[in-house]
Amino acid sequence: MTELISKQPLKKGSLVIVDFEKYASSLESLASDAQLPDYVFEGPGEILSVKEDYAQVRWRRPVPDVWFRIDQLKEFTISP
Repeated sequence: MTELISKQPLKKGSLVIVDFEKYASSLESLASDAQLPDYVFEGPGEILSVKEDYAQVRWRRPVPDVWFRIDQLKEFTISP
């Protein structure tokens, strides 16, 4: 018997990266810099807070925290 394992929703403390395809086609991308720094797509960033559809992300760099829509983020995984 095979069961589908549903992914856990992103929450406070989750390590994430920005999903380039979802961000690039969003309204938020039009209101921001033309090109985001590479580290937001390489990660990891940590979710500090979640409010409705948005998450505050802190990067492991001396840069300000940033708010992204939750659907523009995906879980950080280490590639072999």
